[in-house]
Amino acid sequence: MAASTKPARGMRDFLPVDVHRRRYVIDVITEVYERYGFEPLETPAVENIETLMGKYGDEGNQLIFKILKRGEHEHTGQADLALRYDLTVPLARVVAEYRVQLPKFFKRYQIQPVWRADRPARGRFREFFQCDVDVLGARSMVVEAELCAAVSDVLTRLGFADFVIRLNHRQVLAALLDVAGVPAEKAGEALVALDKWDKIGREGVAGELTARGVTDASAAMLLDFFAGVQVAGSGAEARPTPAGNADITARLTAFIGGHPAGRAALDDLARILDYAGPTSAGGHLVLDPSLARGLSYYTGAIVEINVPDLAGSLGGGGRYDHLVGMFLGQDVPACGFSLGLERILVVMTERGMFPDALVAVPADVMVTMWGDRIADALALARELRAADPPLRVDVYPEPDKIGKQFKYADSRGIRTVAVLGDDEVANGTVTLKDLKTGEQQRVSRADAAEACRRVGGTQPVA
Repeated sequence: MAASTKPARGMRDFLPVDVHRRRYVIDVITEVYERYGFEPLETPAVENIETLMGKYGDEGNQLIFKILKRGEHEHTGQADLALRYDLTVPLARVVAEYRVQLPKFFKRYQIQPVWRADRPARGRFREFFQCDVDVLGARSMVVEAELCAAVSDVLTRLGFADFVIRLNHRQVLAALLDVAGVPAEKAGEALVALDKWDKIGREGVAGELTARGVTDASAAMLLDFFAGVQVAGSGAEARPTPAGNADITARLTAFIGGHPAGRAALDDLARILDYAGPTSAGGHLVLDPSLARGLSYYTGAIVEINVPDLAGSLGGGGRYDHLVGMFLGQDVPACGFSLGLERILVVMTERGMFPDALVAVPADVMVTMWGDRIADALALARELRAADPPLRVDVYPEPDKIGKQFKYADSRGIRTVAVLGDDEVANGTVTLKDLKTGEQQRVSRADAAEACRRVGGTQPVA
């Protein structure tokens, strides 16, 4: 029986058209992040297992791909390494390791793959890229506003118009649970249930709260509050919108009352909305008290981006002022956001959002192979690639019939072919054929590059 040629479940092969689309999105993200003053960072695919364990909560620990010890320790069945689960914990490790070499306010972006032993689904894979942007060293809510603006610019540049940035605060959630009488040891369980509100609704969350040991009285208070907030936020759609932010703030204030940590968190949210107002994020930010986000390291504001036709989010993040302290021994304020490249690609593909120019044409011109003129063909290809500006040049690798060579170029979408036969070599010329019109002309070798661009209407290499 032949071995399966399919990639491992939850993993994918990327054919050229896929790679072109991925590069397009990554290039937009990179350009926008750098415009905001962020610098690139890369970390290893593999981390020491103790670096990752205990940073993502019990559910996250179960999704870490562990690497068993090797060599003489293989028989133990123990793991000492693990594949990177996200980019935030490695960032915290880097900051702790290189703190004295980094600026006071370290602004970094990182675009690399991560791995999770999750159940694959639409837009969810076991290997996927994250596109992170983080600021470390600043406690000001200006950071949250700038991050939301940068992410908004990315999505707008990619063609999204209907996204919302859901905004909440972990201390607001803690205050809501405290006022509702949820004991501290059940707070994490309650947050996991509330985080599913947009997916399973009130009845589903009610069942989750009961299953997780939250009392009926506490569950009823929370369910009534969150149901009221959802309706207040958007009316018929039962989802918050920017227009409902003031009403939601008032309801939160009334429910939390004089809870000190809760009121301070509401002040944080008010500053974020105020600072983000003049930015590109202003029209997309909505207060959503049901947003919980599962990662245990968030300490302050939390955000998540959603579009209407995708179950789940395009990305999310928040403030995590204690994570670096797990490695450094002292806290460093930090806040970040992670865009999910794979989900962005899924939505853009389904909506047909990619530019027509991304239809992959591998070369601007193809040099044909004529008889034994192999060296001459390779020399011409070199000249065209070295032109100013350069051209992308494919070389037909075999001295086949010229008609077959033209047909091959046409099948690849290459419009211009260059023929270098005996007469052309003897006269220092090149024959160019436009496969779209069928027209051909003979030009000097010195003018060949410019003529190729003129004949095919090709774009020079950037």
